[in-house]
Amino acid sequence: MESYALLIAATLNAGTVLALAALGLLINEKAGIVNLGAEGLMLCAAIAGFATVVHTGNTWLGFAAGMGAGALLAGAFGVLVIWLHTNQYATGLALSLFGSGFSAFVGIGYVQAKLPELPRYAIPLLGDVPLLGPALFRQHPLVYLTMLLTAALAWFLYRARAGLVLRAVGESPAAAHALGYPVRRIRFAAVLAGGALCGLSGAYLSTVYTPLWVEGMVAGRGWIALALTTFATWRPARVLLGAYLFGGVTMLQFHLQATGVELPSQWLSMLPYVATIVVLALISRNPVWIRVNMPASLGKPFHPG
Repeated sequence: MESYALLIAATLNAGTVLALAALGLLINEKAGIVNLGAEGLMLCAAIAGFATVVHTGNTWLGFAAGMGAGALLAGAFGVLVIWLHTNQYATGLALSLFGSGFSAFVGIGYVQAKLPELPRYAIPLLGDVPLLGPALFRQHPLVYLTMLLTAALAWFLYRARAGLVLRAVGESPAAAHALGYPVRRIRFAAVLAGGALCGLSGAYLSTVYTPLWVEGMVAGRGWIALALTTFATWRPARVLLGAYLFGGVTMLQFHLQATGVELPSQWLSMLPYVATIVVLALISRNPVWIRVNMPASLGKPFHPG
């Protein structure tokens, strides 16, 4: 039972990395922007957050640095695709490649660096409950903040007027423009918010989840987060559940290895990516269902003239 409690705790921890990035991409896509550069954003944010914690010893400053790095790169992406009308898919791929190379170059001096020991977190009283305490109530505060963020984003999108405007921009930017809404500025704000959340995810990865820096440490999580938005049909609560599902699959490989399952480690390492492909293949079998839930102007440029 104790090993299962640890598995649940690890699942929440791993799922938080995916959930933060996927929620950021969800905001982008609700505004009609596809950002394929999440992998590069997370890598640059990971080294920014890691370097900040190395020099300051403060994890929360590392989170802020990661969010700043993610928002900065996302801002450059937004200018290119919103005002200069470059192709969203090509620009996103270029951002991913740039982030991968730039983070590797900047992070050379931090490969052997060590972070200060992180404090242990536990909710008073609840953290001491047998089984449930280790499984649910000894997480980093950002794990719980991610759950609150998911609820807040769901309320914003479906209950707040600003969220309705954001969704309108993603569904029909021409109609929103005709009503007097600044479509390009709204899209740019969504891109910045999405980049900041991707940056927070990258910083959490390098400072809390695996407190170290190695080249390419995001290891495809940006692409899994991108797939999660489709898997969740662009719904925040489903994004969170999907993130925990994929986080559980990621942690399952270590659990199986610890229990002595006789399978090559390469097969176990493939599990998260195989699960992503299988889920996308199953979802793609019903294109009508995708079109009904997908923002109508997703990936399409908007020309005010």
